[in-house]
Amino acid sequence: MADIQQLIEADKALLLSLNGSDSLFWDGFMWTVTDTRTWIPALVVLLYVIFKNNRIPQGLVIVLMFALSVTLADQIASGICKPYFARFRPAQDPELMYMVQTVNGYRGGLYGFISSHAANTFAVAMFASLLVRYLPFTCMMFLWALIPSYSRIYLGVHYPGDILCGAVEGMLVGTLVYFLYAYLCKRFFDDSPQYISTQYTASGYTKDDIFLLHATLLLTYFYAVIKGMAAAKFLNF
Repeated sequence: MADIQQLIEADKALLLSLNGSDSLFWDGFMWTVTDTRTWIPALVVLLYVIFKNNRIPQGLVIVLMFALSVTLADQIASGICKPYFARFRPAQDPELMYMVQTVNGYRGGLYGFISSHAANTFAVAMFASLLVRYLPFTCMMFLWALIPSYSRIYLGVHYPGDILCGAVEGMLVGTLVYFLYAYLCKRFFDDSPQYISTQYTASGYTKDDIFLLHATLLLTYFYAVIKGMAAAKFLNF
C-alpha cells in the first residue's frame, strides 16, 4: 500500500512539473491538438486511403474495426475504469486543483483514471499500424497519439499515470481488434498478396497514399502552430 501511495505522489509531482506553462503559444497549440475536431481532415484522408487500397466490402469491415477499437477503448476507460477507481482529475482534485494550471477554464469531468483520449488515440494508432505495416507510418501514428495525449497533462485534466495506463489499454484493444480483423479476413476474404515492390507497404497499401496521410497530419500540426501563434499575438494585447 505504501508503494502505491509513493507512485501516486510521484505521479502528482510529475504532473505539476509537466502541466501548463507561461506561454500563450503553447496554450493555444495544446488547446487545438486536444480538440477531436482538429483531426477531421486526417480522418477523411484515412478513409480515402482505406477505400482506395481495399475492395469496398473489406474497406467497410476495416472502418467497422476502427469504430470497434475506439468504442471498446472508450467504454473501458470511461464506462468501467473512471467510475470504478474514482480518481479525481488534477483540475478537480480538492488537494491539487488550485496548483494546477488550466486553459480557458477547462477542467474536464470529475474523474480521470484512465484517460479516454489516450486509450482512443493509441487504439487507433495500434490498429492502423498493424493494418498498414510500414515503419514510417507506425512512427507517425504513435507520434500523433502521443502529442494529443500529452496535451491532457498540459491542460491539467489528466495525470501522467492516467495517460500511461490509457495508452496501454488502447494498444491492447487495438491489437485484439486487429486479431479479430485478421480472422475475418481469413474467413471471408482472400488472403492479401505479399507485395515485394517498393511502391507498396507489406500489407499492400501504396506508399504514395500513406505519404498523403503523413502530409495531412503534418499540415494539421502546422495549423495548430498557427493557432498557437495567433493566441500568443492577440491575447497579449
